[in-house]
Amino acid sequence: MKNSEIARVFEDIADLLEIKGENPFKVRAYQRAARTIEHLPRELETMLGEGEDITAIPGIGEAIAKKTAELVNTGKLAFYEELKAVFPPGITTMLEIPSIGPKTVKKLSDMGITTIEDLEKAALDGTVSQIDKLGPKTADNILHQIETLRRKDTRIPIGEALPVVEDVLAALAKLPGTRNLTPAGSLRRFRETVGDIDLMGTADDPAQVIDAFVKLPQIKEVLAAGPTKASVILSGGLQADLRMVEHDSFGSLLQYFTGSKQHNILLRSKAQKKGLKLSEYGITDVESERLEKFTTEQDFYARLGMQYIPPEIREGGQEIELAEKGEIPELVRVENIRGDLHVHTDWSDGHNSIEEMADAARRRGYSYLAVTDHSGSLGVAHGLSVERLQKQIKEIRAFNKSNSDIRLLCGTEVDIKADGTLGLPDEILAELDIVIAAVHAGMNQSQEQITGRFLSAISNPHVNVIAHPTCRLIGVREPVAVDMEKVYQAALKYNKALEINSMPSRLDLDSGHIYRALELGVMLTMGTDAHCCGHLEFIRFGVGVARRGWCRPQDVLNSGTLEDILRFLRRE
Repeated sequence: MKNSEIARVFEDIADLLEIKGENPFKVRAYQRAARTIEHLPRELETMLGEGEDITAIPGIGEAIAKKTAELVNTGKLAFYEELKAVFPPGITTMLEIPSIGPKTVKKLSDMGITTIEDLEKAALDGTVSQIDKLGPKTADNILHQIETLRRKDTRIPIGEALPVVEDVLAALAKLPGTRNLTPAGSLRRFRETVGDIDLMGTADDPAQVIDAFVKLPQIKEVLAAGPTKASVILSGGLQADLRMVEHDSFGSLLQYFTGSKQHNILLRSKAQKKGLKLSEYGITDVESERLEKFTTEQDFYARLGMQYIPPEIREGGQEIELAEKGEIPELVRVENIRGDLHVHTDWSDGHNSIEEMADAARRRGYSYLAVTDHSGSLGVAHGLSVERLQKQIKEIRAFNKSNSDIRLLCGTEVDIKADGTLGLPDEILAELDIVIAAVHAGMNQSQEQITGRFLSAISNPHVNVIAHPTCRLIGVREPVAVDMEKVYQAALKYNKALEINSMPSRLDLDSGHIYRALELGVMLTMGTDAHCCGHLEFIRFGVGVARRGWCRPQDVLNSGTLEDILRFLRRE
């Protein structure tokens, strides 16, 4: 059982115990365990298999460790099953809706509303809106979240799909004579969720690759297999099709199966005007019926008189017209990022020390790293009080005095509270190099209230960046009701930046918001929201969504030098 699944079990236990009215300290213990496990850099099943003592992990005591071992070894937890049996079967499913907390579920259960279907009916007939402290807006939001819940099983977040696919391709790449292995389709275009996976490649012996593919341990079921193509079900329920072609046809095949559908339709229309016909096999001259094959996509687009179009922006917008003019911009790449501006340490809810995070950043070649632990108002994250933050500032400054190859920025992820005030006083914020502000609670407020909270934070002279501005969790929580146009305008007015949060479960801002921010000239930052050293690798997800939003290196603050950063922050 994976960490995400274990964390979900403990989250459910915390919710059910709260509904039962159990001791709040017991509830918080399970909440903290869930949060800790969700952010662990290694899988617990691996740690336990290697005989590690997981009680050394903060937040995992002997009782939690024992329950974790039971989940890993059996896939079930007797305590959890017994606890669920106390409640109607639909209660845990209702708790998956972000608008519904344990206290609300208790009220609904007392009224006989115990399933998603019951809840949907009650929201439609006005029953929910009459419940104390809910109202019609909450009822509408619940209906919206129910639809989201029903959709969530049809597509898989890219953060879950990409590592599985990369493991498969890495295994196949070891076979002699194999080349050009890559995903295509929506995964290559870096859509935030993906359906079926298309994998491409070339090989001297395609049948050998297909045979190895269907025998990989990641394959749960083989749907079909032939000499050049196979369809399988991967771990996590992903369906994947692998196609192997001749080396000289790879460029045409990859372009065709990368898509998008609308991009290819527009491309075919342009080709027809030139007397050409496009297919997965190449480009055919209609008059002579001569087929041209292409080993690379660059050659394919060049034959059509176009600049190469990066896959992330092949969505049927303006990319073809700009490619014909040679005006596709250079998009940001992972190599452009010189530092991470949003990381957590074991001072709050992270798992590594300041020194360990700095070493990991140094290994990535970064020249700076912003330590931005949570503020004290976010209790569940073990946020820093003013006194603890002052101690951390001293530790970071001492580190900088003895290390010249990387600069740590003193920072915080300060909570924007429900009333719009910040979780730390201005006096301590003034001492920091960088302040990022974020909403973590009160997400069901009206658009006016939510937007007002962001605008208040942006206008604070000590705030530099707004983190994960729409607060979404992909497939789990819809964006809050924030008026992003007002946020953009305020960011411009006060010269503040908006974050592209690279955590795979967030990718917030999304590509549409990034594109609009760039239209207006809003500065962007990129941060992994890392809670351990391994999470620094997530920067590639932020870069992927940034490229979908047509983001250039100069549009991202932390593609600049340390001097550029400090100049923007007005600290030096």
